[in-house]
Amino acid sequence: MWLAVCTGTRHASTVANAAFSSYFFHNGQWLASKSTPLSHPPLLRLNQPLPPRVPTSAFKKVEISSLSQLLGIYTQLSKPHLSILVCLTAMGGVALSPLPTTIPTLLSTAVGTALCASSANAFNMLQEVPFDAQMARTRSRPLVRKAISPLHATMFAVATGVAGPALLWTMVNPTTAILGLSNIVLYAGIYTWMKRKSVWNTWVGAIVGAIPPAMGWTACGGQLFPPISSSFPIFLPEFLSSSPVDISVLDSPLAPFVLPMLLFSWQFPHFNSLSYFVRGSYAQACYRMLSVLDPQKNALVALRHAILLTLICSIAVPLSGLTTWTFTLTSLPLNLVCVQAAWKWWEKQGGEKQARIVFRHSLWYLPLILGLMMIHKRGVDWLQWIGVREKKEEEVDTKLSLNTVNAR
Repeated sequence: MWLAVCTGTRHASTVANAAFSSYFFHNGQWLASKSTPLSHPPLLRLNQPLPPRVPTSAFKKVEISSLSQLLGIYTQLSKPHLSILVCLTAMGGVALSPLPTTIPTLLSTAVGTALCASSANAFNMLQEVPFDAQMARTRSRPLVRKAISPLHATMFAVATGVAGPALLWTMVNPTTAILGLSNIVLYAGIYTWMKRKSVWNTWVGAIVGAIPPAMGWTACGGQLFPPISSSFPIFLPEFLSSSPVDISVLDSPLAPFVLPMLLFSWQFPHFNSLSYFVRGSYAQACYRMLSVLDPQKNALVALRHAILLTLICSIAVPLSGLTTWTFTLTSLPLNLVCVQAAWKWWEKQGGEKQARIVFRHSLWYLPLILGLMMIHKRGVDWLQWIGVREKKEEEVDTKLSLNTVNAR
């Protein structure tokens, strides 16, 4: 019934239950004057223009009693769980870079990325107040419950949106700052606007999630587009290499993009499964989500990207030189578990039980895969690093000869 209402079809049972169907009415009803009858407001059709935004005058002034209360509201505006994930994936790009970094650069990247994410999330909330008010999962957000005024929230969004890129520009580099600013524009502008226009909003949101690892890579001084050479430097397995070639990971055109590719594809099993078991809320606000309009294709898209994740981990990542080829073997069981869960979800035609399994798998998948990438990072011998394995004789002889030359 909720789908029929959102697509503009008038169903007889919708009119029968006024209390239930009121959730699907045009958002302008909440701002109607007392003289306007609200018993049968117009239904919201997808081809109608967006309802008017809530004016500032509709909000009452709320006195904030303490600094901790204000910081708590700011934290909620920032969507802390999402902002933490953004920061962690950016740090993943730093950790996998072969280039060294400094503590100030590392801290500036983390703080600048967090500020950019906070700004994007706050701008997103500002635009979705009337829609958040209709969904049970978002009714407790600060702007919906009038814990903060729209003007105050706008000042917070602007302040963090300026401070984040400015910090990245001055303390890291301009490339990272531009990437951070582009994420604000993509998420708060294009993605938020597209949520009520097209199912392709999920693909735009996946691009937003893929940018932070690229920010971590460029923060260390890596280039997004290495200089073009006559050869295509890739890292083949030893048994396929005819002769050893001394190439750097920094010369590989795949290296800056494999981690963003991983984050891009990971978001489809993660978000598509999540959006399926909260699809009722999305339908209430008439968001154009694939889980609402075509649940079977929603599961199929998740399956496609679960398979693509396997190919990225098994081929693209070691081929780029970020990890050794042992990563292919250790990551394969994790990928097969996720592919199997996504397959069962699609085979069962988008069942909710299977969707929850896919979602739970996506939660442990990302940290484990990133951890394995660190363990198998090319050029790093962790047993030697912690002192369990002795250094190779060649390295010891080289150091001794260098010390002898210096002594002379």
